[in-house]
Amino acid sequence: YDVFLSFRGEDTRNGFTSHLNGILRHNGINTFMDDELPRGEKISAELLEAIESSKISIIVFSKNYASSTWCLDELVKILECKNNGQVVLPVFYKVDPSDVRNQHEKFGEALAKHEKKFKDNKEKVQRWRAALNEASHISGWHYKNDRPQFRFIEEILEEILSAKLNRTQVFVVKYPVGIDSRIEEISRLLDIESNDVRMLVIHGLPGIGKTTIAKALFNLIAYRFEGSSFLEDVRENSKTNGGVLQLQKALYYEILRVGKLKVHGISKRINEIMEKLRYKKFLLILDDVDKLDQVENLLGKCNWFASGSRIIITTREKKLLSTLREDCHLFYYKVKKLDECESRELFCQHALKRNKPIEDYSELVHQFIGYAKGLPLVLKIIGADLYDKNLQCWKSALDKYKRIPNSNIQEVLKISYDGLDQIQRDIFLDVACFFKGFYKNLVVDILQSSNFHDPYYDIEKLIDKSLIVITKDDKLLMHDLIQQMGLEIARQESEVSKKYRRLLCYEDAPEVLNEDTV
Repeated sequence: YDVFLSFRGEDTRNGFTSHLNGILRHNGINTFMDDELPRGEKISAELLEAIESSKISIIVFSKNYASSTWCLDELVKILECKNNGQVVLPVFYKVDPSDVRNQHEKFGEALAKHEKKFKDNKEKVQRWRAALNEASHISGWHYKNDRPQFRFIEEILEEILSAKLNRTQVFVVKYPVGIDSRIEEISRLLDIESNDVRMLVIHGLPGIGKTTIAKALFNLIAYRFEGSSFLEDVRENSKTNGGVLQLQKALYYEILRVGKLKVHGISKRINEIMEKLRYKKFLLILDDVDKLDQVENLLGKCNWFASGSRIIITTREKKLLSTLREDCHLFYYKVKKLDECESRELFCQHALKRNKPIEDYSELVHQFIGYAKGLPLVLKIIGADLYDKNLQCWKSALDKYKRIPNSNIQEVLKISYDGLDQIQRDIFLDVACFFKGFYKNLVVDILQSSNFHDPYYDIEKLIDKSLIVITKDDKLLMHDLIQQMGLEIARQESEVSKKYRRLLCYEDAPEVLNEDTV
């Protein structure tokens, strides 16, 4: 175990300790709560083993802690393990450390009762007194009910992650709504207990939360590997001069934690990196990949990785990595949109700083989450924009969003469009303007008759990039906001060129025909 929790059940089991345990486990810390085993008069062998096998023991001193002989026996064992290198961290929960040290107040009353009960075994009680005194001198945390409990727990978590377990955590998001259920699905695909080398491709719509999920996953499972690396924004970093080298250097450092990558030439650097990875079970996450060579420049071939390694890649283009199937077990996970309940909670957290809408705002909240159609990025941007605004501002903003696309949202969505060639861009804009909801075969026939070559391949490319989707009955659809982006691009192109390839408003028809601007 990473952490053993010693506590008095009647004081904190259903409150502080339960919350602490939940937060630790949510962040990938393997905990043991001492109420997981049946109680008896004497401390069990299983419990002693759990204490001995833990890297850290957290002792939650509460008012009735010393009344339990079970807790006191745990404390003695924990301090024995401290002498063998175990980290021990006391939490003084609504009790003064001096009361623990000197056995005053409830601690004094409890020890007095124990002395009567164990009058024939005074040494036992003396060991308990000495253990309480020793533990009270260890640096820890004192909670006086003078601040929000969740802030206090976050401090404990940060200390354990950074200083005690030596784990590097990446920041996920302020409000991680809907992440746990998706992590659970991904974990089944990864099957970390398996010794094969696996690659998982996380793909989906722009703004759907691919990077957020990858970060949360990294924090949750990185400790189970001999080494780990999270390389952010590979697409953008690869564009800069020397960007590939910097990514390779970052990966090399994460493998060894020392040393510099000295060799020159991309292929030689790959060979040196892979030589080190052969012997280390490694977790590698490459975030936001849009070209195959970005992957090849960082990991070469999957079969160079040690047994049990996992490679996770986030991308907007599902089939980008299909050629790597020969080297390892390749799995795909398409990120689902947030459902209505998840959307409401995430939007309200950003817009109202609460989980549910205020009564007067309920209908507007419903309309905003309908506009976002389950995209976390959109809910976050709009929610933050509306925070601390009155009802009239909300109504005005909703009307504006429906008419004019938000620039921050459009900027993210347009990245996938920018990666298309000209023919693919034209097909995308035609679908956005005219063919959403049409049968795929009909659209193919129309495009072919309009001087296009066979557009089948290019339509598949748009599907791979999550710009359009095919329904079960073979119709072309796209997210409303992606369609809105396409309409805006078409409008801007017409304004700039003064040529109209697509007529979006019937009012433009007379002008176009009169001025011959088609």
